[in-house]
Amino acid sequence: MGDDRWTGLLHGLVANRAAPADVLLRLLGHEDERVRRAVARRAVLPQEVIEAVLVHPDRGVRATFAENGGADPGQRARLVDDPHPSVHLSLAMGPMGYRQRVAPLPDWAYERLLSHPKALVRQELVTWGGTPAHVLAGLADHREPLFRRAACRAWDRLPDEDRERLLHDEDPDVRQAAALQVCHEDEERTAWLVDRLREWGQVGEVLAKGRLTRELAEHVIAEGVRLTAIAGNPWLPPDLVARLAVDPNPLVRLHVSARPELSESERVAIDFTVGAEDRLPALGWVWERREDAAFLRGCARSSHTWLRRSAAVCRGLPSDAVELLAQDEDFAVRLLLAEFHPAPPPELLLDLYLHGTHRAVGMLVTRPGFPAAGLAARFGDSPDPVRRRLALRDPGLEPELLDRLSRDPQTRADAARDPRLPVARIRELLADADPEAATAAGAAAANPALPAEDMRRLLVRAGVPEIPVNDRTIDC
Repeated sequence: MGDDRWTGLLHGLVANRAAPADVLLRLLGHEDERVRRAVARRAVLPQEVIEAVLVHPDRGVRATFAENGGADPGQRARLVDDPHPSVHLSLAMGPMGYRQRVAPLPDWAYERLLSHPKALVRQELVTWGGTPAHVLAGLADHREPLFRRAACRAWDRLPDEDRERLLHDEDPDVRQAAALQVCHEDEERTAWLVDRLREWGQVGEVLAKGRLTRELAEHVIAEGVRLTAIAGNPWLPPDLVARLAVDPNPLVRLHVSARPELSESERVAIDFTVGAEDRLPALGWVWERREDAAFLRGCARSSHTWLRRSAAVCRGLPSDAVELLAQDEDFAVRLLLAEFHPAPPPELLLDLYLHGTHRAVGMLVTRPGFPAAGLAARFGDSPDPVRRRLALRDPGLEPELLDRLSRDPQTRADAARDPRLPVARIRELLADADPEAATAAGAAAANPALPAEDMRRLLVRAGVPEIPVNDRTIDC
């Protein structure tokens, strides 16, 4: 059996949620660092394995666990006592998974990291977004400007005296960070920020929300740059709004059309388009009212695609508006609804999964409410392998169809993971030496129905030795 095949099998064992501690410990001692670190990346680990990870001689394993967003933050925090600064750096930077909500470390861990002897560790801790606001708020009077800037991100938690001090800080970068928090109500600070950030992308944020004097607004429009930002500014005088509503740039007109004070008839009167592939963020004034059912119902009924897309990501969307948006002509509206609403219609999830071309549709099978019952009867004999795979999600899947899908080259890898598959068939998949069946063999190794003794035999065949617990020592 080739090395690549064995690597796939071992990675399958790492992913097996039923793998016992002794199997994971042996994998943790494997010579391939990818296998070792995959163990440390598991969201759920037995305590015995966690203890071994925390003292593993490969600091890359320890650093991987430090970045593991699924691990218990109290266990990750124990790495503040690690002997190597690179592990502390990984802990400070924290997990960076896609749309991953990660529980914060205990406060004592942040205190230790904030006093770390390495400046880079301290800096990364406050630079990345995972540090809780209450920790950042405590840095308002820190001796280093970088930390006072970070405190501005916790503006809502700061007392008035701290805010005032930061607004008049001796460091211009700190004053800038503080001014960004109040420019929506302060013309003078808006003008200062525009002048200071003129050559930087962040000026767009200021022009979009900062309180503008008429003089500044006219000056920006006359320059003819950053017009898409200023087109949505709530302080823009009505006559300047009207001027931008007929601007030659279609993106400027689009941003004007999405202003909150406009009526439906006023929006329609503007010549704008929203392309199917246009990536538009949720409108801030819609998001601010994300729990207001009556308001969101109006957005869902709007003729403006941007308003409907913005409503689709709001959890407070009422059920009648959900039903309406589930039938929307705009694909992005339907996809956003399926991704973000806590209870999207099951048939919407299925329809998008089967017909959508966006890469996000593949994740919809994990959304609450994705239909399962009856999929085997609907798709078990489909000529389309994507549809045949859906049959495996049916709780009523017949054993005969499961066996057939486990022998179909286009579905066997998915079927190999199914815990309803008989152990004898799982063993056949593991033993299949056909190179084209390697992916299915790795999936079979991940099947939680695989007996622990089979897992251990695989380790023996792969030449993975047992690792005496007393032999595990840290190598800095």
